[in-house]
Amino acid sequence: MQGRLVRLHLLVLCAMTVVLAAVQTVSLYGEARERLGERAITTSRLVARLPVVVQGAAAGVQNPALNAQVNALRDEAEADFIVVGNRRGIRLAHPVPARLGQPMEGGDNVGPLAGREVVSVARGSLGVSVRGKVPIWQGGKVVGVVSTGYLMPQAWHLVITALLTLAPWFLLALALGTLGAVWAARRLRAEILNLEPEQITALVGQHRAVLAALREGVIAVDAGGVVTLASDRAAEMLPPVALPAPLAAVWPELAAHLAATGPLRQQNVELTLHGQPVLVNVEPLEGGFVASFRDRAEALALADELTHARGFVDVLRAQTHEYQNRLHVLSGLLQLGRPEEALRVLDAEIEQGAQFRQLLRDVQVPRLVALLAGKRERAQELGIDFQVAPESSLSPAWERHADTLVTAVGNLTENAFEALGGRPGRVTILIGEDPEGAQIEVEDSGPGVPPEVAARLFTRGASSKGEGRGYGLAGVGDRVRALGGAVRYVRRGSHTVFQVNLPPPVAAAPLESA
Repeated sequence: MQGRLVRLHLLVLCAMTVVLAAVQTVSLYGEARERLGERAITTSRLVARLPVVVQGAAAGVQNPALNAQVNALRDEAEADFIVVGNRRGIRLAHPVPARLGQPMEGGDNVGPLAGREVVSVARGSLGVSVRGKVPIWQGGKVVGVVSTGYLMPQAWHLVITALLTLAPWFLLALALGTLGAVWAARRLRAEILNLEPEQITALVGQHRAVLAALREGVIAVDAGGVVTLASDRAAEMLPPVALPAPLAAVWPELAAHLAATGPLRQQNVELTLHGQPVLVNVEPLEGGFVASFRDRAEALALADELTHARGFVDVLRAQTHEYQNRLHVLSGLLQLGRPEEALRVLDAEIEQGAQFRQLLRDVQVPRLVALLAGKRERAQELGIDFQVAPESSLSPAWERHADTLVTAVGNLTENAFEALGGRPGRVTILIGEDPEGAQIEVEDSGPGVPPEVAARLFTRGASSKGEGRGYGLAGVGDRVRALGGAVRYVRRGSHTVFQVNLPPPVAAAPLESA
């Protein structure tokens, strides 16, 4: 990772260095041309004022003395050429004697012959050059032209010389850039957990897929209290606010709660979102936190399903054990040649089952009856005397609230079993109804609820059984109160009693006749 970043940075630095060198070369070339042009025009002005040049141009004929003097001046000026022409542009002085008497080349004599000084780049007989041209005046008339020139190789020589003086600075910048690339690569490597770019891409894709698949809402909040990310589920539940946005604007209640408690790790915090109860989990992160939330009703429904499933598993396991024990007893009696006693055991079991079913004949909610039958088997396995009061009854109208009844009776009965703590005891169930609704009592002979727990018995997490308990009674209370009922705990002598009262079920509205 580090080597790749360094190489990439070096390539960028090299490209930038080449671009800067090219820009500098163009700039230096322009400056060289400008400087040579100034030297050329200055030299031409001096030459155009010399009497020998004025007289020779006015005469308009070749003069060896004039050519020799002009070439001497050329050497002193370090120019590549100084050419003197007459009014018609015929060379009177030139570095190459064979070209004397020939017309001047380059096509840039129009301005000087018209009385103007010009600096141009043109191709003459010696090659492309920067030249300064000045008219020769006599008596107010232009009698000739002086052209001083510097060939382009001289311009490039100036450019190369300047670049060579700048080369150490380019190399120093490249070295500093390389050191910066190595340092930046190390810092970046530490920041991105030593991951390769393709790994980061894959992780981002997985991150988006996970957020989209979650049924819980998830939001990420930075250190400044600004929501920077929200999952699809969260976006459905939160107000339609464009992110990033302050948490106080997105979810004021959560912002107020965290302002009071701080962004600590929290589990199953009960808050409301648009008036709807939700359960919130907060996980602190460096520079912020992540909060996940879900509908409280959905969570309770899942908890109820889990409770029912665990209850059924316990019932099936208890039944399996009990029937195995009975089969072993019957098998042993038969092997010992005592069939009459085996028959009496069978008759006793059948009679007990018939008696229990008779007790439940007036409880006309099948799922509740099945639960009580299973709890009877569970009680036998635990050595507990489990009884259903003979007067128990419940009409079929309560079938619509079977889930709540099963949740309440199942949790309260299991709590009663646990309250006995493996000691012999009795658990009695009473189920009845009257015009005011249904009444359920679960009574056990256990020691009761400790005073420090009794005051907050139906709040979530209240339990004397250790961490992670205390959610069953809270769930029962929520389900019962949702139907307008109530749950309470009392001590009746040496017995513990939990009472559930439910209002009558609302009858379905009859269809109006047409």
